[in-house]
Amino acid sequence: MTDRTVLITGANKSIGYETARQLGRQCLRIWLGSRDADRGAQAASRLAAEGVDVRTVTLDVTSDASVRSAVTRIGEADGKLDLLVNNAGIPGMQPIRPSEQPLDDIRAVYETNVFAPMRMTQAFLPLLKAGHDARVVMVSSGLGSLGWLSDPANPHHAVNILGYNSSKTALNAVTLAFAKDLAAYGIAVNAADPGYTATDFNGHSGYRTVEQAAAGIVWLATQAAHEVTGRFFFEQQQVPW
Repeated sequence: MTDRTVLITGANKSIGYETARQLGRQCLRIWLGSRDADRGAQAASRLAAEGVDVRTVTLDVTSDASVRSAVTRIGEADGKLDLLVNNAGIPGMQPIRPSEQPLDDIRAVYETNVFAPMRMTQAFLPLLKAGHDARVVMVSSGLGSLGWLSDPANPHHAVNILGYNSSKTALNAVTLAFAKDLAAYGIAVNAADPGYTATDFNGHSGYRTVEQAAAGIVWLATQAAHEVTGRFFFEQQQVPW
């Protein structure tokens, strides 16, 4: 058992849960972040039954007060954080034409997909500075890659979703900004594309499993060279911004 700790947001199901499972199998201590306390407790109970060292923290990433409370709880328990996986996200209204998507819906998408990872990374920075080989992984999407979206030969080109796609593009820019800023503290910051994964997001229509999706996140969190920072990956292949 190592003393390395990881906080995963939105981890009570789907990709976040499987990421917790895979990291737990590597003997990391898991902080399972969940907006719903009961669902978080149920998810943690299943992981604990598999031998994972897991604790729950009730966490609404869109709430300053909730994030501050999580920082206090983890700080008092461990005094540090080695890995932060900003996984929580929402799809917004789909499918809908960009010219018809309500601005209020787009704002809600940005609150969770863009502002929340900013909030989390800023709030947990003191604990990350106290961590060892600290890393931040932003769970992005290939739909945030302007290179892919603008290429008619790429399958992503046909998926034209204003709120979600642009939120992930913004998250990629956030990733790069934090990577440059936090390099001074030796903290690596990267983005991961889990691919089109069968989850509640898409009515389980994705062709990838949560196990496949989580594997790329886990690689960035634990196996990629520490000097790798400010990059965007699908599995272990770099994706164009």
